[in-house]
Amino acid sequence: MGRFLQLLGLVIGVAALVLQFSITIPASMAAGRGFFGSIVFYFSFFTILTNIAAVLVHVSLLSPAGYAWLPGFAGPRMRAGVAVAITVVFLVYVAVLAPLGRPQGLFLLCSVLLHYVTPALFVLWWLAAGADGSLRWNDVPAWLAYPVLYVIYALARAPFAGEVPYPFLDIGRNGALSVALSSVAVAALFVVLGALAVFIDRNLPRHRHAARRR
Repeated sequence: MGRFLQLLGLVIGVAALVLQFSITIPASMAAGRGFFGSIVFYFSFFTILTNIAAVLVHVSLLSPAGYAWLPGFAGPRMRAGVAVAITVVFLVYVAVLAPLGRPQGLFLLCSVLLHYVTPALFVLWWLAAGADGSLRWNDVPAWLAYPVLYVIYALARAPFAGEVPYPFLDIGRNGALSVALSSVAVAALFVVLGALAVFIDRNLPRHRHAARRR
């Protein structure tokens, strides 16, 4: 089951990322960005970066060549950290972003795949085969570095690009306090989910072994 979920997650993840790229670049250029600027725009979304990380985890574990090229993505801490991050992708989209817009056509398909399907597949895989009991509580602050660095990048890019990837990061529209509170809320979500991941990791393998013995 674990390998099946990985293969399915890899195929759907790559297909969704490629499709999103193929429709985002022309739409972005039509909106006035250059080709290079459109590529930067595509890779400026937390959803895209996290889905890429999920694909790299799958690649690193599914083949010896993938492991040789991407050993850092095969480790238990990276696997769990990506599971936490992609869960945040799902929760923030459902709670905050989905009510703000109604994508159509292929954009809707990509949105469903990248915000719902790939998170579900990755988390199910992690629960089925990725958790191995090796996580520690001090992994939680290490995972927090990812969203912190992302917010720093998004806010530093904003004055030059004239845009932010997500509305709740728009200081000009929402004010610095609102953006700070939103960032703290996402960080707190990371901490809660990270602690939950460690708790699950420290207990789930034990139950797996007990079930096998029975």
